[in-house]
Amino acid sequence: MTRGLVILAAGGTGGHLFPAFALAEALGRRDLVVDLVTDERGDRYGTGFPARTIHQVPAATLKDRSPVGAARTVAALARGVKRAYAILGELRPKVVVGFGGYPTFPPIVAARLRGIPTLIHEQNAVMGRANRMLIGRVTAVAASWEGTGHVPPAALAKVRVTGNPVRQAVIDWSRKRFEPPAADGPFRLVVFGGSQGARYFSDTVPVALASLSPARRSRLRVVQQCREEDLERVRGFYREAGIAAELAAFFRDLPERMANAHLVIARSGASSVSELAVLGRPSLLVPLPHSIDNDQLMNARRLAEAGGAIAIEQKDLSSERLAAEIARLMDDGTGLAAMAAGARSLGRPDAVEALADLVEDLAGLR
Repeated sequence: MTRGLVILAAGGTGGHLFPAFALAEALGRRDLVVDLVTDERGDRYGTGFPARTIHQVPAATLKDRSPVGAARTVAALARGVKRAYAILGELRPKVVVGFGGYPTFPPIVAARLRGIPTLIHEQNAVMGRANRMLIGRVTAVAASWEGTGHVPPAALAKVRVTGNPVRQAVIDWSRKRFEPPAADGPFRLVVFGGSQGARYFSDTVPVALASLSPARRSRLRVVQQCREEDLERVRGFYREAGIAAELAAFFRDLPERMANAHLVIARSGASSVSELAVLGRPSLLVPLPHSIDNDQLMNARRLAEAGGAIAIEQKDLSSERLAAEIARLMDDGTGLAAMAAGARSLGRPDAVEALADLVEDLAGLR
């Protein structure tokens, strides 16, 4: 027998959908039924999302700030609110939970109009635009970080810090203790990023590694995500440099690869930073430049301030500087162990359960 229905609203990017996925699994374990409301972009995740039903509603991101573009965005969101209002009237969920991005807007506004309790979750160290627009309308706010930026003072009383839910595989591999590299032993380096990060790292990391001394190159064991069109080029570069490398467009076992790494090089999206913290692994983070609200830069700085990462903006990171940083870390096992401990100090492996507790509180089930 189920204890009621919870609707999750998420879409657009994995950064919004992955925490929603984790929460859906946790609520299912608590005998709650979950439906997902998303836009057309979320459909590609639909087949594996642990929801009873997936509902699509119109939504739009404000990219074109011209009067015509703004009018189109407002019209799309209005259609989304109308559709979401009808869905909620039919289903009568106990709570509606939004995960940021404009696909969250229609269901949360419709829930407010229906008098249904609402919750928004913010994954980043600074609150995104859609969540800032909604924060005055919701019942509660779940934050991933203490002191999340751009939260209006009037809304602070609504905030509960739960952390950012991560995949179960990350939690499982977080039990593996970090082992610093042995002197002159193999050095395992994992490199990944979204499509933009993968291209940038494909152009930068191989050049940096090839400039290392022969002794250091022989120690390297590289795992790197590349775009399909870059795979052969990067593979050939590593082969010529005599560097052992395993390349793929996607690694299904990335949590295991990260857990076995001595150093991770990555962008600093919310999910990546949260997973590095839960795993407790040293990283060199290169925030995506020009990201909205500098959210990736703020995420990277949080991990760096805890001693768990080196954060370098892309404009400041030449191949020469990258090579120097990697060479230094390869010879500093003690420093890497300290970074691992610093990262782990921010880890919240209990985040999904804390978020599920908050959902149950709003639903009157605890």
